[in-house]
Formats: sequence, C-alpha cells, structure tokens
Amino acid sequence: EEEEDDALPDSDALPDSDDEVELDKPRPIQIVLAHEDDHNFELDESALEKILLQEHIKDLNIVVVSVAGAFRKGKSFLLDFMLRYMYNRTSPCWIGGNTEPLTGFTWRGGCERETTGIQIWSEVFVIEKPNGTKVAVLLMDTQGAFDSQSTIKDCATVFALSTMTSSVQVYNLSQNIQEDDLQHLQLFTEYGRLAMEEIYQKPFQTLMFLIRDWSYPYEHAYGLEGGKKFLEKRLQVKQNQHEELQNVRKHIHSCFSNLGCFLLPHPGLKVATNPNFDGRLNDIDEDFKNELRNLIPLLLAPENLVEKEISGSKVTCRDLVEYFKAYIKIYQGEELPHPKSMLQATAEANNLAAVAGAKDLYSKGMEQVCGGDKPYIAPSDLEQKHQDFRESAIRQFRSVKKMGGEEFCRRYQEQLEVEIEEIYANFVKHNDGKNIFYAARTPATLFAVMFAMYIISGLTGFLGMNSIAALCNLVLGMALISFCTWAYVKYSGEFREVGTAIDQIAEAIWEQVLKPMSDNLMEDHMRQSVKNSIKAGLTEQVAHHARLKTD
Repeated sequence: EEEEDDALPDSDALPDSDDEVELDKPRPIQIVLAHEDDHNFELDESALEKILLQEHIKDLNIVVVSVAGAFRKGKSFLLDFMLRYMYNRTSPCWIGGNTEPLTGFTWRGGCERETTGIQIWSEVFVIEKPNGTKVAVLLMDTQGAFDSQSTIKDCATVFALSTMTSSVQVYNLSQNIQEDDLQHLQLFTEYGRLAMEEIYQKPFQTLMFLIRDWSYPYEHAYGLEGGKKFLEKRLQVKQNQHEELQNVRKHIHSCFSNLGCFLLPHPGLKVATNPNFDGRLNDIDEDFKNELRNLIPLLLAPENLVEKEISGSKVTCRDLVEYFKAYIKIYQGEELPHPKSMLQATAEANNLAAVAGAKDLYSKGMEQVCGGDKPYIAPSDLEQKHQDFRESAIRQFRSVKKMGGEEFCRRYQEQLEVEIEEIYANFVKHNDGKNIFYAARTPATLFAVMFAMYIISGLTGFLGMNSIAALCNLVLGMALISFCTWAYVKYSGEFREVGTAIDQIAEAIWEQVLKPMSDNLMEDHMRQSVKNSIKAGLTEQVAHHARLKTD
C-alpha cells in the first residue's frame, strides 16, 4: 500500500523563477522560492504583483484555495482537476474526455518530490457569485512536507504561509487521519499564528481534510457526509483522553472558523503503478471520478466560494500582495522561534534540565560559603571554593543521561560554564559588600578629597593664589554635596542610580589617585624604615665593637 501511495501523481515542476512572467499563456508561477543551501525562503514580488495587480482584478475580493500536505500524495494532480473545473465550469462534463491527458500544474508519478516553495496559477479567475458580486479566484500549490531535503522549519514555514494567505486550505492526507497528522497541523498552525498580529478571533478560515485512498467506506461513506462524521469522531474531545490529545484537538478547533472532511477513494492500480500514466480518465476508477465530481464544485462552485478575510476584513488582490510581503519578512527574520523535531525538542529540554540541576548544586554550595548570613571571606578562599563547586557542577552535568549526542551536549556544558561564571561574579560583589572597608571606600575617598582640598585651599590662599584656592573650594563643595547625597541614598534607598554613580566616581578616584599615592607613600615609608633599621643595627654593632676594644 505504501508503494501505491508513493506512486500517486503529485506536485509540479516549476518554470525558472528568472523567466519573465508571461500572463498570456496560463501556467504555474513560483512566487515563494525555496533555497535549499540555507533553508530560507524568498518572495518573488515582481511575479506576484504581475499576477495580482492586473487592472481588472486588483480591487476585487480574493478567494485563495490552497492544497498542502505530505509530499508525493497527489496535491498537484488534484489541483489540475480544479483547473479543469474553472475553465469548464458551465459545462456538465467539466471533468474532461476519457482520453484527454491532464495538464496544468506539472506532476508526475514516483517517489521524489516535484514542487518546491509555493506556486500559484498565473490566471486569476473572475467569478460572479449568486449575489451578483465578482470575486477573484486564485489556486495555490505548495511544497510537500517531510521530504528528505526539508527541515521541520521549511515544512512549517510553507504550510503556515499557505494557511495564512488562503481562504480554504485543503489538508491532503493519505488513507486516514493519524495522530501525528494532527500534531503536525498543530505545530504548523501555531507557527502561522505566531507570525500574525494580535488575534481576537480564530486566525484562519476553512480547513478541509481530504483523505485520499479511503479504504473503509463500510464504516464511513465516501464524500462529505461520511467525512463529516469521521472528522467529528477524530476531533472529539473526551473526558478520559490524555491532556496532550485534548490540547491538540482544542488547538485545531480554536484556529479555524470552519472544519470539513472529504473521503476520496483510491484512483486505481493503473494510476499507482503505471509510470506512463498521464491523467487520462479511462485509467482512473469510476468511484474516484464520481467523488471528484462532488469534491471540486464543493470547493469552487460560485455559491461555495469563501472570500479571504484577515482580522474580520475582506482582502483584495492588492491587499494580498502586501500581506505576502509582510509575512515573508517575518519568516526571513529571527523573531520567531524555530520549529524543532520531537527528538531535538526533547534533547534540548533534557539538557536544559541538566544545566538547571548543575547550576542549583553550584549555587547551594556557594550559599553555604558566602550566602546572605555568612561573614566576609577572603577573595582567594572564595575563588578556591568557586573552582571546587564549579568542578562538582560540571561533573554532575556530565553524569546525567542526556539525549542529543556528545557534540550537542557540549554546547550546553559551555552554556553552563558561562552561567556559573556570571553567578560567581554576583557572589563576589555580594561578598565585597560585607567588607566594612570596601563599604566605607566611598565616604573615605570623599573625605580624603575634602581634606586635601581644604589644606590646598588654605595654603594657596595664604600664598595669594586665589584662583587655585577658589577651584579647590569648588571641588571641596562638590565632594561635600556628593557625600551628603550618598549618605541620604544609603539611608533612604531612593535615587539608587545617583548613589551608584557616586560609588563609581569614588572608586575611580581611589584606584587612579589615592591608592597609587598610598602605595607609593607606603613603599617610601617601608624603604625608610628598612634604612633606619639597618643604620640603627650598624650603629649598635660599631658601638658594641668600640666598647669591646675599650674593655
């Protein structure tokens, strides 16, 4: 059965994005280009504008029907039948002749992907609705998800972009709705919702689950009614369900205004196994053709068209161009978190938990040494304790069983080491704050400045150097005001920024002026003391020898 699924004709080969967009010959045009080297996406603005800003459609409300889902499941094949309907909608035989090959969005059988990025049909169809208003209908094809060359981010970006810009999103699935299909839908729609501005209502419009190759018509009949009953059963929130399963279903209901499901039979063995199949109806099973005649008008008949709305306002072709530009910029930037595979997300959580445990061990150890109620400890002893606890924390991190492999875990170990150094810096500051001499450095420095300025002012005033004396008095006054301000800040706890600035200035004066001077004075004093000691010792020895000689 898997081989049959893979062989379903799917997606489309694209015209070269550098080609001039010729609108006289309808064909698929790639508007979102996928760059496989850096897994980034680019909007072909000129191609999009040439299609949507044509004079006769640019101010019409737009209907966008998009098909998305896993790769090689027949999305482009389905879109080509939509094209047949749009070109022959007034004919009861719109589905075509039995020997007529299927053309439009390029597709082929096989197991390798065909479509990349996002394509739209170059002709926008103008349809008159039953109420007399005209709307523009645009058909959109998307890159298949989960192929061997796409990351989770690639798949999420394409699905989210197509869902955000479409009024009807056809979610193309094979055989059944599996739980992982719902989980992927939850991830992709949440990625789209993140990119949109503030949302006060359901962000997306219609989601149609299209179940291909439905094999259980005896349980739920082919078509819309059988699909409706099947979908209700699949998305039902039950009391005894696990919370994770309930959340997935609630999320899907909260994202879409309308949910539908259509059950489509298998198109037949000739479609699945014939490498030369070109879409002729006489190779397709009758059941499939009958259901196709029901499905396509359900999406595209004038009375069923769903106009695109964003935040409750209908969107014109001109508006859609601007929304595309805005959304692609968001996905090209770094504002959004990157979607991750289940393994990567679990490995990250696992490693982050190990980092948190190791940090907690380090912090508790350091708290025992220099916590809030512990006395001041010498900086050298504190650093030694830091090294010991750091090694213990890293050993604990390494001992925890972690997912992701050695190289992946090494990044988190480096993160742990950086965070431990930041915690240590805070402990050093906390410990310094307990040193009474460190705490008194600012007032002592300011007092020393005031005393020095007072002495210099008096001497220079006595010598008649009044300008220097006045300058010293000014500095003395500023130091006194700073001292009083600092004392008030420490007492009241207000204007802490001012207190911090005064501390920094005082520290700079201490480090650059007073400390070097005191070190020099101390050195001179020590040198003089040593000289005096040596002289005294020599004098005593000479006197002692003199006494011995006299005796």
